[in-house]
Amino acid sequence: MRALMIFLLLLCAGPALAHGGQAYQGAQPGWTWDYWITGPLLVAAILYLVGWRRLSARAVHGKAILHRQAAFFMSGWLVLAAALVSPLHEAGERSFAAHMFEHELLMLAAAPLLALSRPLTAMLWAFPLSARRALGKATHWRPVSAIWEILTGPVTATLLQSAALWLWHMPALFDRALASTGWHTAQHLSFLITALLFWTAMFDTAKRPDGIGVAALCLFVTSVTSGALGALMAFSQSPWYRAYAELGIAPFGLSPVEDQQLAGLLMWVPGGLVHAVAALILVRQMLQPHAGRRVPDAI
Repeated sequence: MRALMIFLLLLCAGPALAHGGQAYQGAQPGWTWDYWITGPLLVAAILYLVGWRRLSARAVHGKAILHRQAAFFMSGWLVLAAALVSPLHEAGERSFAAHMFEHELLMLAAAPLLALSRPLTAMLWAFPLSARRALGKATHWRPVSAIWEILTGPVTATLLQSAALWLWHMPALFDRALASTGWHTAQHLSFLITALLFWTAMFDTAKRPDGIGVAALCLFVTSVTSGALGALMAFSQSPWYRAYAELGIAPFGLSPVEDQQLAGLLMWVPGGLVHAVAALILVRQMLQPHAGRRVPDAI
């Protein structure tokens, strides 16, 4: 399968797809400076950095943890910005494989890094004392905390992320997202939010000695559900999405079917592999002596 060979090439030089090539029809994909994208990115970065600086200045112990969390946040933020602002975002309008690569960056790289950074605490410190107290009381209000506990429960978070993946890849919804900026934004937000909830749930659950097995099982289930969707795309002999089919030849000279097969491989192999490897790490941790005492330090 020609798509398989190009998939291997993409793993070695993925960013090249974002910049296109002679195979692209029309102008080269450019950077996306939409304020609906750049605005929230900048606000999130400013809130985190201001809050982190205040929190770090007051911290007596745990500065190493704060520095590690800052490194996670900046790494996740840079990946998020690269996915949404770089030419990869615009390339996704011409190639389903590029679009899939963007989604994988959101859900498999940016989301876990941001979840590891625990950004909400630092962002809270960006506000004045009175606002911090009000927000702190709101987050501890029983209905709010109960909803948060439900959403970050391992099973609920797993189901939400899987539902977002499968529903948004239905042809009717995916074509609508390609045709409408609002729907496209909703698609990306649902992918990112459900991925953040999922990875937060996995990290929090794995901290509990009795939760490592649950987190590993949820990761394996996610590997199977996302891999199954990717496999269906990879083996399909007809294009699922009208918008891409009507474009004709995609980057690297792929036909719409081959472009879709490459997108399916991206979801199936790297997507499934990340979750499977994470699950195996937890299983190994669970089987080691005193695993429960070492998991929190690892996370």
